[in-house]
Formats: sequence, C-alpha cells, structure tokens
Amino acid sequence: MTTFEIGDTDFLLDGEPHRILSGTIHYFRVHPDQWRDRVRKARLMGLNTIETYIAWNAHEPVRGRWEQTGALDVGAFLDIVADEGMHAIVRPGPYICAEWHNGGLPVWLTRMRDVRPRSSDPRYLEPVVDYLRRVYDIVTPRQIDRDGTVVLVQIENEYGAYGSDVAYLAELVRITREAGITVPLTTVDQPQPHMLRDGSTPGAHLTASFGSRSAERLATLRRHQPTGPLMCSEFWNGWFDWWGGVHHTTATAASARDLDELLAAGASVNLYMFHGGTNFGATAGANDKGRYKPLVTSYDYDAPLDESGHPTEKYHAFREVISRYAPVPDELPPARPAAPEMTVALAPAGVRMPWIDPVASARSVRPTTFDEIDALTPVVAYETDLPDDAFLDADALPLVFDEVRDLAWVSVDDRPVGRISRTLGERALAIPAGRRLRVVVEDQGRVNYGSRLGEAKGLIGSARLGATELTGWAATPVDVDALASAAASSFLAGPEASDVAASVSAGETGAASLAGPIVLVGEFDAVGGVDLFLDTAVWGKGFAFVNGFPLGRYWQVGPQRTLYVPGPVVRDGRNVVVVIEWEQVVAAEARFVAEPGLGPLEE
Repeated sequence: MTTFEIGDTDFLLDGEPHRILSGTIHYFRVHPDQWRDRVRKARLMGLNTIETYIAWNAHEPVRGRWEQTGALDVGAFLDIVADEGMHAIVRPGPYICAEWHNGGLPVWLTRMRDVRPRSSDPRYLEPVVDYLRRVYDIVTPRQIDRDGTVVLVQIENEYGAYGSDVAYLAELVRITREAGITVPLTTVDQPQPHMLRDGSTPGAHLTASFGSRSAERLATLRRHQPTGPLMCSEFWNGWFDWWGGVHHTTATAASARDLDELLAAGASVNLYMFHGGTNFGATAGANDKGRYKPLVTSYDYDAPLDESGHPTEKYHAFREVISRYAPVPDELPPARPAAPEMTVALAPAGVRMPWIDPVASARSVRPTTFDEIDALTPVVAYETDLPDDAFLDADALPLVFDEVRDLAWVSVDDRPVGRISRTLGERALAIPAGRRLRVVVEDQGRVNYGSRLGEAKGLIGSARLGATELTGWAATPVDVDALASAAASSFLAGPEASDVAASVSAGETGAASLAGPIVLVGEFDAVGGVDLFLDTAVWGKGFAFVNGFPLGRYWQVGPQRTLYVPGPVVRDGRNVVVVIEWEQVVAAEARFVAEPGLGPLEE
C-alpha cells in the first residue's frame, strides 16, 4: 500500500521526502476530450500533481438531480491523472470561489430563506453533507493508500477571508473523515495573520495562497504552521478579466523569479492556474467590492498553458525553473498552430424570441426575481401594462427600478427604448407613451466572493413610472440553450422548412447591420477536431453556439474579442453556428480568425 503523510518538515511518500509540484486544471472548464492532453502537458512541464476544485452547482443545479457523466465525470478526470502517472489534489469546497458563478454553491441553496452559507447553520449543513458524501463516493476509492492518485483533500476554501465559524470547519473535517477520506487534509488562506487564524482547524494542515514575495509570505505561514511542509497551494501566476476592463497578465520573468524563490525555500507548490480553460455557457462569476464586475468568458488567466491548451512563454520559463529542483521530461509540446480562417454568412433564424408565455409565466404584483421563479437560465423577460392615463400630461416619463441585476433592455410596445446597467450604477431611464412595457434582464454572473454571495437576480423591489408604482407583472425565463437548439434544428431541416437556409443561399446576409434581439444562424465546412477562434468584434452582446455547444458570452465592451471553439466540438464537413444577439450586429457574419484576441493589456 502506498502511503502519503505529513512529516515534521516534508510531505512523505512511502516514508520518503516528497515535494508536490502541482498545477490547477478545472475539469469543468475544459472539454472532456481534451482532459488527457492538458494533464499530459502538465507532466511535460515537470509537474507531478494535478489539482482541481469540484463545482457543486455544476453537478447539482437542481436539488436532488445529481450529474456526474460526460463533462462532469470527475472520476474519469482523476483516472486520467492516474494514467499519466501523476497525483491529484481535490478541493470540494463546498465553496470554491474560482471566479465561478455563485462561488460553486447551487442557487437553490443560497436562495433558501434565512440560510447562512458557509456556516454551521443546520439548514446549510444538511445539503452540504449530502453533497460531500456524493463527492467522497468518487474520491475515496481513488486515494493513494487505495492504489489511487489522490494525495490531499482541502477543507473549504480561503475561509479566513470570509468567517470564523470554528464549528463549521470542524464539522467539515468530521464529515470528510467519516466518509472514508484518509489522506492528509489541508486548508488554504492568504498569508495574513487573521486569515490564517480564522481559516484553520484542527486536523488540517495550513497552506497559503499568494503570487509574489514568496520568502516573506512563507515566513508568515511558518509562524502559523510551526511544523510540517510549507506549501503555496495557490501560486497566482496570472489573473482573471472582467467585461469593460483589460486583459490582465503577469510578467513572465517576475513570476518565474517568485516560483524559484518558493522552490529554493524547499516549499511545495500548486500553480493557479496551470491551464485556465473557459467559462463555457453562462458559468462565469462576478466580483463586487463596491462596483459590480462581471467576468469574461475566457479563463485564460495568463497561465503557462493558454486557453486552447498550448504552451506560452511562461510555460517554458516555469519548466526551466522546475528543472533546477526536479527531473523534467525531454519532450516538449508543440506551439499553437494558426487556426483556420473563414467568414460565414449569417441570417435570421426561423425562430422567435420566447417572451412572455401566457401559460408558463409567473405573475405577481411586483417583479419576481430569478430565484423566486427558479430560473436556471441567464435571461428572464418581464412585462406589464402601462397605466392608461400615465402620459396625459407628458410624452415621456421616468421609469425607475429599486435595483436591476444585472443588465436590462427596455422596450415599449416592442420598440426598443434603452438599456440599464448595474455596472454603471443605473436604475432608470425615460420611456415614451405606450401600452405594454417589456424588460429583458440578463444575469451577467453571480458574485463568487465576499458578502454578496448568493444575492438574488433580476428586477429587485418595485418599479415606478413617474410617481406611480407599476404592478401586475409577468415573468418568463428565456432558455438560451433551447433557443439556440431550435434555431439550429430549423436550419438543418433544409430550405423547405427554413427561411434562413433560403436567405443564406441567396446571399442576403453578411454586409447588412441587423438590430436585436435576434437569433442568427449560418453554416461552414471544417476539418473535424481542429480548434477555432470565433471573432465577435462586429457583434453587440449575446451568446454564441457551434453545433449546439455553448461557447459563452460575448460583448463589444471587451476586452475579450474572440470565443474559443474546442476542436472536439468541430465536425468534419457541415457545422452550424448560432448567435443570440440582444443589441445589434454591425455585420451579419461569423468570422473565424487565426489566433485568440483577449484584448489590450494593462499598461
């Protein structure tokens, strides 16, 4: 039986000193057909371990409906890690942050009335226990002392930055051990005294998270963890981006120096991230430290392996540093090739926007939140009648909401009026006279860090037209995945069943600007299995799909200008691209370009 333990100064593998050289790959941000490629490239850089979070809300979006197949088969991911001769670190949370929507917590959990997330509140712990038992059913038989690959399991995640409920952390340790986890347990916190103190718990080894000043921060960790191995279990070698910002990078030379300093001190490390991947669909989170900042689709993170899985300058620099302390394979992965370039004509699809459903919509005096109607989609349409006498003395009146989370498009009698943005602090706009008001709201990403974790989405509170409160609201979730699927099905049915096929054949697309909301569709021929980069610069804001696969959000505010199309999504021969545009496209076309465009760098 292979053993993995914590010694007085080192991790011990079968009783011998062992340094963990780990890199983070989130299985839920990578197409499953690409898992092996990414893990293998970590080994070629000199790493011996792969770390991953478990995203609870990906596995259980609806309470009691557990999913662990295909892209969510974390057991298969861990088996690939083992096949490649590497160890694994598992971080099941239940809170993970990770710039992932709602910090990994299911919305059905955080919307429960008066529940206190990340605490010993029994109403919170009851579903947590069920979740962890499911996770540990997967992890327990894959531990190293059972001839598996898992060497460490983390308790919670940077808890000292959030709370100090010692009973909560102790209960997580109890649940974990009771479920059969026998490998060492860890916690992680930023190397600040109060965080290390509040985030620690008996029975778990303290580790730290930082990206610079390695010696200083290891010294702080040592004061709080007097014995045992030192480990930076989140070495921040890059950063994430948000809409309206810049593409963040860290200087390769500086990151390599900090990694060298860390390894020279004898510490173990986990690179966060080794390979970032992509926030496919609507899975990106958001930050709010006084201003709401929704995160972009790409999670490239300026990591050693880029979003499409190819080595960067940082990969080679880190590999050279690691070679000073551990054996590194001779083989090197190839550089990223240029992707195929083409321009594809788009035309309006043979589907209509599913606004208010007279049967399925929720009806209420005041607008209901996404959470109150159990909306699992990122878009909800609200409608109400405007008072008959509202505009007797005015051609326009101010429409004011208590709060909009997060972006709303307003129309009167199907005529677009304007947009309200939470990021810009907006709550109001003037609307013209009319009979029917529609407000389409997009959840741009649930906050993944801090006190706003679990907040409701949609129209919050009341809405007023001038001095009059508007009542009698209907709300209907807009299923963007189903909308894209319907558009593709209509297109693939052939010219006889779809106006879009005829318009594409006639060349009635491409140059013309089209106003949204609108669903556009087109087709292209390709070589199957080859990565593509979809240029979004001529589009406004929306979602894109290729062959039904949700590539994610795009937005003209940047910084991100392309969407990554994983090779396994691309078929030999005919492929279909669908665009759900909320605002306006400058040109009705889809351009595939040779390389990614993640935006201007921070100066």
